[in-house]
Amino acid sequence: MNRRECPDAALTNGTSAWMRRTFALDLRSLAAFRMAVGATVAADALLRSRDVGLMFAPDGMFPLTALREYLPGPCAWSLATLVDAAWCGPAVLCLEFAAGVLLAAGCGTRWATCAAWMAVVSVLRRTAPATNAGDAWLAALLFWGIFLPLGAAWSHDRRWVAARGRVLSAASVAIVLQIAVVYLVAGLSKWNGTWLSGAAIRHALSVHDHGTPLGERLFGSGWLSAPLSWGVLGWEILGPLALLLLPAPSLRLILVAGFMLFHAATCLTMSVGLFGYVGLAAWLALVPTELWDRFGRAVSGPECVVPASRRGIGTWVCMAAGGLACVSLAHDLGPWRTKPLPRWLVGLVNIPCLHQEWRMFDEVRPQDQWAYARGELADGRLVDVVRDGRPLQSIRPDGGFTSLPHHRWHKLFWCLAGRRDAAAVGRTVADALARDWNTRHGPREQLVSLEIRLARQSRAPGDDTLQDVLLAAWPPRDALGSGGLDRLLGSGGRPRDGM
Repeated sequence: MNRRECPDAALTNGTSAWMRRTFALDLRSLAAFRMAVGATVAADALLRSRDVGLMFAPDGMFPLTALREYLPGPCAWSLATLVDAAWCGPAVLCLEFAAGVLLAAGCGTRWATCAAWMAVVSVLRRTAPATNAGDAWLAALLFWGIFLPLGAAWSHDRRWVAARGRVLSAASVAIVLQIAVVYLVAGLSKWNGTWLSGAAIRHALSVHDHGTPLGERLFGSGWLSAPLSWGVLGWEILGPLALLLLPAPSLRLILVAGFMLFHAATCLTMSVGLFGYVGLAAWLALVPTELWDRFGRAVSGPECVVPASRRGIGTWVCMAAGGLACVSLAHDLGPWRTKPLPRWLVGLVNIPCLHQEWRMFDEVRPQDQWAYARGELADGRLVDVVRDGRPLQSIRPDGGFTSLPHHRWHKLFWCLAGRRDAAAVGRTVADALARDWNTRHGPREQLVSLEIRLARQSRAPGDDTLQDVLLAAWPPRDALGSGGLDRLLGSGGRPRDGM
């Protein structure tokens, strides 16, 4: 019997050791993660306040009637849509800022994490057409953080004590897997001719795609494009696999440093909203214990491991949410992704806001693309309404997408162009932009007409095809069918191609 039990015991011990080394998180790493995520949440609230009149007001770009048609399925809750009043959106932004500050300080950490998660989800859904993967990732990390002892070290709750120890729980497993899945799915989706050709980075870092002027200048052309494209592809696939399968502290430290450098470079060279900063914060949670012990004063304390006998309701909620996340991930990766999930299942996934859709930059086409808002003024001038009224440049406007107010406008126009269910939002966006402009300008500068357009021009050898697509127009057509479209057809402009 002993001979038969020994292999089983060795296997059990080996599995337990692998679980601890892979999924146990140092309390000081969680504290650093908490501070970074809290600062990101507070900064997000401040940055979004720039658009509070356009993106949160009842008569802004996203009135609730159009927004509810756009949001996916039932149970897409948001505190910012509970009351259709001008004060509701700013109130939720204030909640987001306050929760972020309290979370960073570790003051009432568990409640601050809950409040931050609720505020981020609420803001994400209130401005859904202008959000991206970074916002969804932030919401997911905050959800798992609710079930982790984020305030156990370096917090106001614990009087700023640098407690030593690690935690292994359902939530620690979930957050490690969440981080790994984001990169693994993104990397696998890039396994196509676009990236294998080595040209993807050159096109993606154009200011007419997602690049910043610095990114386009450094890497947007020349011999570096191919090795960088292949390097990103390999790093996003092999990195998360190494994280899960080879949990040696030295390798973990290399991965943490490598991915943080990757995100720092992303922040400098690409316009992708919060994604780079959320990635920097996420990897802080995975800093191995050995680094803290090497450079910090070791503090005695037991390793915190949550055994099966101590599982409470939080563990079961976390495990149920993890199951829903797995369902969402399987749906996105499978051949059945074009078929919607049952409404009741979509509603369950919507409650924790754990949609797993991470196919980022899966296909980067050889093209330049830009959005512009052609505004005709009462005095006859043509201006670009979304570029602060500068003279209209309909062909490759200087600065591309980087000359828009910020990344969320970039994302908004891509959403209007890429989603069939965004037509209602397109109309309200045009109405809100025209109303905002006319409120801020005198009689001679009043808008007479407005066209929001997205243009794409191929950069493939021997192909310079230009598509210039109307996304939305103002004023809208009247009940007799005359108005915007008839005006555009009679404007004498160049032919427009559909998408």
